[in-house]
Amino acid sequence: MAIIEAWQYTDISGGLEKSLVLNTSAPAPSKASLSQGQILVEVISAALNPADYKLPEVSLIRKLMIKTPATPGFDFCGRVVSMHDSDQGLHVGELVFGALSPLSKYGTLSQLTVVSISECTPLPSGVDPHHAAAAGTSALTAYQSLLQGNAKEGSRVFINGGSGGTGTFGIQLAKAIGAYVTTSCSTANVELCRQLGADSVLDYRQVDVISELEKGGQVFDLAVDNVGSPGLYEKCHLFLKPGGKFMQVHFSLSAIRRWLQPTCLGGGRRPFSIIGVKTKSEDLAQIGRWLKEGKVKPIVEIFEWEEVPKAYAKVKSGHAVGKILVRVRKPLQSYSL
Repeated sequence: MAIIEAWQYTDISGGLEKSLVLNTSAPAPSKASLSQGQILVEVISAALNPADYKLPEVSLIRKLMIKTPATPGFDFCGRVVSMHDSDQGLHVGELVFGALSPLSKYGTLSQLTVVSISECTPLPSGVDPHHAAAAGTSALTAYQSLLQGNAKEGSRVFINGGSGGTGTFGIQLAKAIGAYVTTSCSTANVELCRQLGADSVLDYRQVDVISELEKGGQVFDLAVDNVGSPGLYEKCHLFLKPGGKFMQVHFSLSAIRRWLQPTCLGGGRRPFSIIGVKTKSEDLAQIGRWLKEGKVKPIVEIFEWEEVPKAYAKVKSGHAVGKILVRVRKPLQSYSL
């Protein structure tokens, strides 16, 4: 039986970053284990997301929905090493990138993983694999929030939290669509957000963001909240047009409260949606085209294979700028499983 290296956990003691162990003799998934529509991918680069640790750190989810030992990670770029005999469209040796569905059997912090064809797309020539890996969940979330918010050329978009993984993609994708972008960030990241293309940047350490938005009146077509800032949705009618939309990125207790709370009890006065990312190969392909054209340039910090716990600690700190990636160690053997 072939073996691979994979970062795994069996229990969570003090957080995912303190519970991960590098298994240097994990059993490798084989071609025989593939279902129709699945491929084996040798992972080159894996990007980390807060959901990687938030899901297993919820005791009920871990006990009922995660089979251990488990490998974290959704986002990847890698090389196809095997396919189901009935599948066509991709070929062995081809580079692909994408994002696994949450709670998949296999994770991406492994030298080899199993991917559904619908969860990836070919890597355009000339695109850095690390940049493509970074684009998985965060770029999809940013892109789908813009699509669901009906952003188009000429739209005015406010992105709350422009310096994180989803925010840095959101600024660039909105500009690629042709929107006017206002974003918020801390003092240290103002220049970065401007370099990414933001037309206006609000430094939340220097000004009250809601007050500044209110001064401009009801001019925005869409607000995308990557942070969950208190009061932002409840007062969004002060800066969103009557037909404007408010998008909250990812589920949280505060997001659910916003969704349920009626206007008469202090709730917001504009349509509210919670964005849960859906991996679509066609959306990945569009993001890949923008990567190739240089319209989207991921901001990344790369950690080595042995530094995965340190990388997760950086994600958890809340001070990561852009995306945190891990360079996956190349296997000593070639796989043709």
